Amino acid sequence: MLNRATVAAAQARATEMLKTAGMAITDAERAAMEIADFGLNRLEEIGLEIIVYANTDRYCAKELVMLPWQICPQHRHPALSGRPGKEETFRCRWGEVYLYLPGPATPSPRARVPEDKRAVFTVWRELVLRPGDQYTIAPNTPHWFQAGDRGAVVSEFSSPSDDASDIFEDPEIDRLPKVT
Repeated sequence: MLNRATVAAAQARATEMLKTAGMAITDAERAAMEIADFGLNRLEEIGLEIIVYANTDRYCAKELVMLPWQICPQHRHPALSGRPGKEETFRCRWGEVYLYLPGPATPSPRARVPEDKRAVFTVWRELVLRPGDQYTIAPNTPHWFQAGDRGAVVSEFSSPSDDASDIFEDPEIDRLPKVT
């Protein structure tokens, strides 16, 4: 569980990373920035800092800020209410991000997965995204990603997002953050 001091520190760090990437955000966006630790209380290694620009019934746009070597754990976006799952395009803006998808495993992936969580990472085809690179993930596709040694800023453009409906490989994950 996150506390307010941890959230404020993570928001400040993510804001500095966005500035380094040449991206401006408003005070309101900074204050509303979601700090997601996935209920694991391991934010430095498993988590995301998220700014939602828009999330309507037609589309969604977000900024994902990742600390150095931070992981967004393996998950998929299932069909909901007769609609296909979320389709999302990731575009790397700054840093480097390693995206893992189904397919032949990369022989020597760059990922640094905590040993106690290795079993919940089952897709190992690695794509490396650097500034200007992008990749679109089809609905219901298992995927996860990790920032490189400087961290990363990734823009996400997608169909509507319902984060509470994401299905994670790790049964210990609680997607919606709780702050005390």
